[in-house]
Amino acid sequence: MGSASSSYRVIYLDVDGRIQKVVFSRFCSPCDIKELFCSAVGVPRNTDLSVLDSSGAMVSIDPTMPHNTDRVFRINELKTEVTNRLAMLEKRVELESMKVVEIEKCRSEIKKLREEMACHSSRTVLEDSRRLIPHRDVPAYPKYHLSKDTVEALRLPTFDVWQWEPNEMLSCLEHMYHDLGLVRDFSINPLTLRRWLLCIRDNYRKNPFHNFRHCFCVTQMMYSMIYLCSLQEKFTQLDILILMTAAVCHDLDHPGFNNTYQINARTELAVRYNDISPLENHHCAVAFQIFSQPDCNIFSNFHPEAFRQIRQGTITLILATDMARHEEIIDSFKQKIDSFDYSDEEHITCDLLAGANQSCTLRGLSPLAHAVLCLLWLQLKMVLIKCCDISNEVRPMPVAEPWVDCLLEEYFTQSDREKAEGLPVAPFMDREKVTKPSAQIGFLTFVLIPMFETVMKLFPQLEAAMVQPLKESRHQYEERRRTDEATTE
Repeated sequence: MGSASSSYRVIYLDVDGRIQKVVFSRFCSPCDIKELFCSAVGVPRNTDLSVLDSSGAMVSIDPTMPHNTDRVFRINELKTEVTNRLAMLEKRVELESMKVVEIEKCRSEIKKLREEMACHSSRTVLEDSRRLIPHRDVPAYPKYHLSKDTVEALRLPTFDVWQWEPNEMLSCLEHMYHDLGLVRDFSINPLTLRRWLLCIRDNYRKNPFHNFRHCFCVTQMMYSMIYLCSLQEKFTQLDILILMTAAVCHDLDHPGFNNTYQINARTELAVRYNDISPLENHHCAVAFQIFSQPDCNIFSNFHPEAFRQIRQGTITLILATDMARHEEIIDSFKQKIDSFDYSDEEHITCDLLAGANQSCTLRGLSPLAHAVLCLLWLQLKMVLIKCCDISNEVRPMPVAEPWVDCLLEEYFTQSDREKAEGLPVAPFMDREKVTKPSAQIGFLTFVLIPMFETVMKLFPQLEAAMVQPLKESRHQYEERRRTDEATTE
């Protein structure tokens, strides 16, 4: 009896002064719970709602909501709240005694509120959940024949990601999984792979930067590093599958506003994940919501232990892409690399470049060497996905520079909203303070080049393929800055 009752949550809601009891299973999804709350309030199921506690703080709507027998939650219908405010403003405009300046200010507020209502009505909970529905009528995108030149170019970090339409990018991603032997070695159903990729595409928003093309860009760079560094000779196929899948999923459903905004604005994501990497945690959650659907589960043939490794590995890598953890991850990895003694016989045995794969490299090592090598491998995978995530400057300038413009557009949109909401604004995101050359020179000097040079100690072939292009990119931006400074003098 006790175990059955613990499977349910009991929530009490204040609905216009009336106490409404809501009971739901802890196995319900957040969407199911929201629909249940809508029914309790007596509004359409796709209505945007917010739940507030007695102090006015927003409460995340999910199966882990606490029992609240002592403190009733207050529930707000966002549309009603905005509509009431809109009506009040329109009434004020009608008052003849208002000054012209005040009237114009009110009209501006009315316009803003109408846009806000339109935005919320176009993006409902039901529409969000509908994106997760797999495409059962596969193939829904044509199977493109990739030429020999395209197949060869796809393995290079110089690949031009701007030449391809979304359907073509899907075909390229599909090819990567086949080419690396992942479909064959793990008995992945090809139709399931296609359904999964379609669902992935549908769950990337149309942001200027964090969009499906960025997903493709990062995954293609990971694919090229696997070939350039011969990673299939160093890692197991399971590791390769985790690297590729984490790259595909790493920015799923990115809203276009970074973690700093989420935390400062106290958004639902920040509340849900306690201000700890809210976006990256959300990307992981969306990824495994997709995998939970049988039609999109490319891991359906895996033993539970293998799936546990994939889930743990994928989550670890996606969480590593939070730039707030950059120094922590790179410093730890650099320390391991710098203390690696190539004159020590046991270290040589542990050398990433010495074994055919992880399983045979670990054979015969002492427990300490085994633990050190496993940690080094994990940290290397974390650094690899970080390299790929911010690798645009490795590509030729005509390919790389449009990405800078896209990122600045997204930054400026965020900083404009932060100013409007009275939130702190980072200087590198402020359109009134940042310039493209200054932003790129700093990023290349203090982030990109040191990170790639650290990985280069394990893989010397990266110097010509990646480190040198980064230095050339910095040189070009330094030339631009000098030109800009000379022009303004």
